[in-house]
Amino acid sequence: MQFLPFRRRGGAGVAPGLVAATLVAGALVAGAAGPAGAAPPSSGAGSKPASSSTSEGNPVDLGALFIGAHPDDESGSLSTFGQWGEQNDVRTGVITVTRGEGGGNAVGPEEGPALGLLREAEERRAVGKAGVTEVFNLDKVDFYYTVSAPLTEQLWDQDDTLEKVVRLVRQTRPEILVTMDPAPSPGNHGNHQEAARLALAAYYAAADPNAYPEQLSKEGLKAFAPAKVLLSRARGTGPSGPSCVDTFTPVDPTQDIYGVFSGATSQRLGKTWAQVEREAQREYASQGWAGFADAPTDPAQLGCDRFTQVVSRVPYAQVGTPAAAAPSAILDGALTRPAGTVPLGTQLHVDSAFDVEPGTPGQVTVRVQAPKGANLGVSSVALRAPAGWQVSGDGDLGKIRPGRSASATFTVTPPATGAGDTRARLEAFLTTKAGTGYAATQVEVASEVRTEQQPLPQVASFEQWARQVGVPQLSGFVVPVLTLPSGGSRPIDYTVTNTTDTAQSGTVALDLPDGFGADAASRPFADLAPDASTKVTFTVTNTDASLPTSNEGGTDGADAGDYAYTVTTTTAAGATSVAKPALELVPTTTIEAAATAPTLDGTIGADEYPGEALDISRLWEGTACGSAADCSGTTHLTRSGDTLYVGVEVRDDVAGTPLATDDCKRHWRTDSVEIAVDPRGTSENTSTTFKLGVLPFTAEGPACALRDADNHQGPIAETAPGVRWASTVSSPYTGYTVEVAIPLAELPASVDPDQLGVNVLVYDSDTQDKTGQTRIGWSTWGGVQGDPYRWGRARLADYPRPAARPTADPIIPNTALTSVESPQTLEQAVRVHVPLSGGVVAPDGDSGWLTGARLGRAPGTTVKVDLRATGAGEAHVFVVDDSGTAGKLVVPVADARRTTVTVPLDRALGANPRVLAGWVAPDDAGTLASKVALRH
Repeated sequence: MQFLPFRRRGGAGVAPGLVAATLVAGALVAGAAGPAGAAPPSSGAGSKPASSSTSEGNPVDLGALFIGAHPDDESGSLSTFGQWGEQNDVRTGVITVTRGEGGGNAVGPEEGPALGLLREAEERRAVGKAGVTEVFNLDKVDFYYTVSAPLTEQLWDQDDTLEKVVRLVRQTRPEILVTMDPAPSPGNHGNHQEAARLALAAYYAAADPNAYPEQLSKEGLKAFAPAKVLLSRARGTGPSGPSCVDTFTPVDPTQDIYGVFSGATSQRLGKTWAQVEREAQREYASQGWAGFADAPTDPAQLGCDRFTQVVSRVPYAQVGTPAAAAPSAILDGALTRPAGTVPLGTQLHVDSAFDVEPGTPGQVTVRVQAPKGANLGVSSVALRAPAGWQVSGDGDLGKIRPGRSASATFTVTPPATGAGDTRARLEAFLTTKAGTGYAATQVEVASEVRTEQQPLPQVASFEQWARQVGVPQLSGFVVPVLTLPSGGSRPIDYTVTNTTDTAQSGTVALDLPDGFGADAASRPFADLAPDASTKVTFTVTNTDASLPTSNEGGTDGADAGDYAYTVTTTTAAGATSVAKPALELVPTTTIEAAATAPTLDGTIGADEYPGEALDISRLWEGTACGSAADCSGTTHLTRSGDTLYVGVEVRDDVAGTPLATDDCKRHWRTDSVEIAVDPRGTSENTSTTFKLGVLPFTAEGPACALRDADNHQGPIAETAPGVRWASTVSSPYTGYTVEVAIPLAELPASVDPDQLGVNVLVYDSDTQDKTGQTRIGWSTWGGVQGDPYRWGRARLADYPRPAARPTADPIIPNTALTSVESPQTLEQAVRVHVPLSGGVVAPDGDSGWLTGARLGRAPGTTVKVDLRATGAGEAHVFVVDDSGTAGKLVVPVADARRTTVTVPLDRALGANPRVLAGWVAPDDAGTLASKVALRH
């Protein structure tokens, strides 16, 4: 743990639709899209922009900072942020890594950067209802829904994004970081995972002067250590109502979990914070949230926002005490000082190895540092461990003077038996002349020998990350699962690790649930060296193919679809350890070859599709179907030659919104079918798969098709021109039938005919607001559209194995709105003096800013804007009023000069007219935002 000074807190290219202009030999030459004019240039070299009208200056000082991936990710925490602001004067900001360009749009045709601009505006209105005014966008692309953090890490350029987050933390200096779930929990968006990992990495990196040192040496920033970081979620159960703050039962009782009741009433707004939060959520109309119902008025029906503290540098409220039930509990020790506690800025940390061995003494050090302005005086610390543990050591810290630190080291010994593979909390109780403090750490007692089922790649990546970044306490969040084809077999590797300092031998045994078997009752391991690992392999078989598959299966007490079992490791000396992984059954089928290729006419002929019909009526997300007539379906699969044929019959009682043919995208907004194919059956994420969406009807009538969130997303004519489809829609409406022909050559890799991954999913919408309510399908779990390993398995009968060919490189959307193209971002940057997009200020010699603006000679049609430049760059100029943008112009500048440009207006100006500009230095060397009032 590194102790750093901790302060006490006091009181891109041309966007579509823009007019491009080029300065040539002192004159402004406008593009054909609109008029422009120029005044004779004069040198601007050597001048400096005024901090009052630009993003130069001292950055805003935040108390808390939420770090998420998309607009709306913060929406479940706004009740808490609002309470902090109103009751404790905490200024909270939000980092949003993307603007959500990959999401749906229930309010219009906008997509890509235009949708990003719309969603940013929604977010600013939403968080503003809770008193949050700062939203920092990092301009990373929201490419599509994925559950893969590794894919997100690659496409976001993880180091570049982390550098931006660290810079923003050092600029705005928030004591508290709040973020999302970093674990690959089932259905957890990979973007959300990566945002959380960035937040946790930034917690440490921002405090480390060796991390991104140029931010300190060249940009003038200082290392800054946030006080604590929390996840905006908790694993466990608890009631609704006011008692939710102190009656939560966590899955892991060693975690520090806090609840903030949403039923408290805002004194300023005269309504509960739950209702404020709901009104904020309705601002996300593009995501179909505008119709959310009112929050309940009965306090007993309102719940808590819950937060899991991951790590803290400061004393905090002990969970289970009255102090931990206060709305400000998370703030205690960082921004608020309850009576009797140590001064703000005091650091307290319990330093221990995470992995400890049964019966083996280990060293635990408690470190304390006094703020520079406070004397802690005579101090001592006591260390408490669970019953059965031994603790020895002197907790005397002596006198701790301002700015000085002290530590006490204890010897802690876990029980020799009975504590293996369990977690424990080691708690420190600080007593000083200036007040008391509390902190704790988590440790895990390792069994002498432990065995783990082979993890999924994304889980292995997370476990490695958690230990590398310094938060091993987050490991083990996800139950290890592997899928098994119904009635099928697979070899499974089990890693055996010796945690002792002597060689170990023993056995590994599987206790599988009914309906499963293994090729051996147990397998031995011998002479496993200290700290070494080895693998034993079992072939596991689903012996009862009648067991329910997908989320309809599973054993009692396990997550939906999980067939839990135990892995018991026994050493020669008789020590045992038990692991509890799970298996998940995916449905299987054989795709028979058709004697004659089906006729693609939107009807399923009696003999067109040999083989079994597949039930695709299982719910995987949303509201359960009220009846088979409400939503249900059947799928038929066959092959003719080198083409896969899919017939889908859907029963539906209400037709969703007919989308326009030119809006044939984001098919989940209305009634549609999704056909997913993993050619090799081994994909870690959907970037190596083929996913086809078919809308059975459009506003113009005919069906349309597209590819989504796969190896090549986009209109089918561009991404898979060989695909053919047809549909029929019943009249009166009771559903529809879709038929599709997919040439196997259109898949991104050659198929494995023995384990083709296949899924068929149905999206059901019963509204006219471009939102879906129910999702059903064949192989079903929450988020399954992004989980190829959970898709069903199909064998292509009598299909000769084709020659292997490499997987096609993914073509993934990579266009995001840049902050210089967002007037709302520019205006904020001027107000809070924080550079755009987590980047740096433009160099003095290549900067540009506004110096004045006035109406043109023909009022209401143009605005004259004065621009000063100290070198080359590009200015994105916007004329805005309180209703939005009225005119815009992009002005490339070749050298230092003063110039006047004419911005054409698209409409008459309304209230509060003003001009904004975003400057981009050459080679993206920095930006500057500026703002001037419009003179009449």
